[in-house]
Amino acid sequence: MAAGPWGWGPAVAVLVPVLLALLLGGARRLRRLSVAGGACADLRGRAGGVRALLVTAHPDDEAMFFAPTVLGLGRAGARAAVLCCSAGNYYNQGEIRKKELEQSCLLLGIPASDVTVIDHRDLPDNPSVEWDTQLLADFVLKHIEANNINMVVTFDAGGVSGHANHVSLYAALRYLHSERKLPEGCSVLVLESVSIFRKYISILDVPISYLLSSDALFILTEEETEQAKRAMRCHRSQLLWFRHIYMLFSRYMVINSLRLL
Repeated sequence: MAAGPWGWGPAVAVLVPVLLALLLGGARRLRRLSVAGGACADLRGRAGGVRALLVTAHPDDEAMFFAPTVLGLGRAGARAAVLCCSAGNYYNQGEIRKKELEQSCLLLGIPASDVTVIDHRDLPDNPSVEWDTQLLADFVLKHIEANNINMVVTFDAGGVSGHANHVSLYAALRYLHSERKLPEGCSVLVLESVSIFRKYISILDVPISYLLSSDALFILTEEETEQAKRAMRCHRSQLLWFRHIYMLFSRYMVINSLRLL
């Protein structure tokens, strides 16, 4: 006998929570295995000698998007520094945001002495402005050479959120890489932009990220995820209601998958 229009309702009501619980349990188990395995091919055998530079567009990028990479590098024994290419002055809060950036980085294990902010009139914090590739590349290259950097981390061509300033960073690093202007042995890792669905399923994206190929994969423990959230909360001037939701559901608070240029 065929089920009536409501015949499957009770079964679905029971099965959906069970399936979600199984998925969540599997994601948590895989998360622990991934963390224990240290899934980052470019770090194996040389983590202690890695001097990484995280190149961001605005104060809060380091916590909102790159916390898994920063904490993962620290866990592996690498040294990380931050070059933030604007003061985030879109709403005339630049000085406040610089201080918030230092506080956030300190919680992520990066001292203020390793945090540099470029506050240049031709690199404005503006979602509709693409920064000049040559100008930006010059700033980044000088910083790389002055600090003996051998690994650079930044956004990919999608910029995670599509922000024009994020995309400009990728263009500058791609230019330096393709023109062979980077010091010998300096690698560039770019953070993968994912679909809107994957972006907001938090640790449920762990199995997907684990199965898909990437050159570096950083997955945070529960304790490290809380550390990343504390760093994000340092950016008090930016904590609008939707950013609290972002912290709860974004996979970028837990997972970073990156590719080598």
